[in-house]
Amino acid sequence: MRDFKKLDIWKNGIELVKQVYQLSDKLPSEEKFGLRSQIIRASISVPSNIAEGCSRNSEVEFKRFLEIAMGSLFEVETQLIIAQELNFIEEKELETIFTLIQKEGKMINSLINKIKNG
Repeated sequence: MRDFKKLDIWKNGIELVKQVYQLSDKLPSEEKFGLRSQIIRASISVPSNIAEGCSRNSEVEFKRFLEIAMGSLFEVETQLIIAQELNFIEEKELETIFTLIQKEGKMINSLINKIKNG
């Protein structure tokens, strides 16, 4: 069993959640149960799946949870693009979070490949 709190990918996932919460405050109030809720849930799923994967006893299971975290990361990115396309959030406001998403994706992918190649 791994200590997920020591993993940089988990720490970056937590930072992603914090940034998503800050950005989601800029969404219109009528999006509270729509896009805002979706973005927040997807962002929370990233570090949560990394943590859950760390509790698993096999590398195959850990890899599967990392893949789920990656899917959630893509969801967050897509939902933020939608928010931008709907003019809820300006492109400039998304630069930092998109950089974090890209970094997190590379880190997760690297760990998945490390597990695959044993």
